[in-house]
Parts: sequence; structure tokens; C-alpha cells
Amino acid sequence: MSPSDPAQAAARRSPREITVAARVLAAGPPPRVRPAPPFAARPAGDHGADLDLVHAWMNRPHVAAFYDQAWSRRRWAEELAAQRAGTFSRPHIVSHEGTDVAYVELYRAARDVVAAHYAADPHDVGVHIAIGAAERTGTGLGRRVLDALATAVFAADPRCRRVVMEPDAANTAARRAAEGAGLRFVAEVDLPHKRAALLVRTRKE
Repeated sequence: MSPSDPAQAAARRSPREITVAARVLAAGPPPRVRPAPPFAARPAGDHGADLDLVHAWMNRPHVAAFYDQAWSRRRWAEELAAQRAGTFSRPHIVSHEGTDVAYVELYRAARDVVAAHYAADPHDVGVHIAIGAAERTGTGLGRRVLDALATAVFAADPRCRRVVMEPDAANTAARRAAEGAGLRFVAEVDLPHKRAALLVRTRKE
């Protein structure tokens, strides 16, 4: 599949996506977010420099160990094109003070396998995050990115009540970052592809 073929990309369903009722689908795709400075987020392109960056990050050992998506450049082109063409998830590149630092996927949690493990609402938004440079991990950057993104999600979608994360249960760094960003640990849950820690941040009234 060519990343420029939107029809084929849209037809490629994420293996995480479940069949849901029309009212869940009616929530639409995750919102377009605009985190406050010094952070910024842009949709990740499925070609050129963005594709090169995501492919490189995902093949770095500290990311591959938990993301398990150390794929070829071609497969990442297909993955990014499929996300951009569909309505389930949206890929982003997050920058800090003008430097690209993280790959982030926002997804509708009620349409994801994680929905079986909590009372999901159609407008809930899930987050997957990978800090690209190993030297930037353990510095508090992940916590700050997650906090900025959660705040931006709530601002962009007034009907979103919860931001959800489900990192690998063994990924202690991701769990610390999530809790530092205000996500509360709920439980360890078994997803089809991993044992995960379910964490939730609820909108403040």
C-alpha cells in the first residue's frame, strides 16, 4: 500500500480497535490538540522527515523494548497513513522548545481493547507516548509532555471526561511519568498483547 492511497489506508483497521455502537463512533476522531508552550504538537506525516523520525525512534532499543513496533520504514509509512485516514487514532510528533522529542498517538479509548477494563465513555481519549532520545528519558520530560497533552485534550474536546494510558505493567518509567502527570493508577489488566497498567486522569470540574 502506498501511503498516498487514502482509500486503502482507511480500510486498514487497527488490531486494537473493537466493534462498537454507533453512539461511540459518533464521538469522531481524537481532537486536534494544541499544547501550551514550550510544547507543540503536529500531525505526524506518513512520508519524508516525519516518517524518517518515527521510524528511527521506534527502532531505538529503549523504545522498542516496550512499544514492540521496531518495524521497517515501509510498514511505518503504512501505519501512519492508516491512522491519518481513519477515525480511531491520530499520530503526532511533540516538540519541546522547537526540538522534536516524542511520538504520541491519541486514540478513542472506548473503541480500544482497553475499554473492556473500565467504564469507557465515547469521548475518552487514550495516549501512547514514546520519548525519542534515550538521554531525555528519566529527566521528567515524559511527565511534562503527558501533563501538557492531557490539558490540551480537555481544552480541545469539552465532552472528554478522562484521559487514559495503558503502558506495559513492567514499564516503571512510563507509570511514574503518568502518575506525575496526574493520572491515577486503577489496576493491572490483561490486554491481548500485554499485561498493562491502567491509569486515568479525570477532568477537574
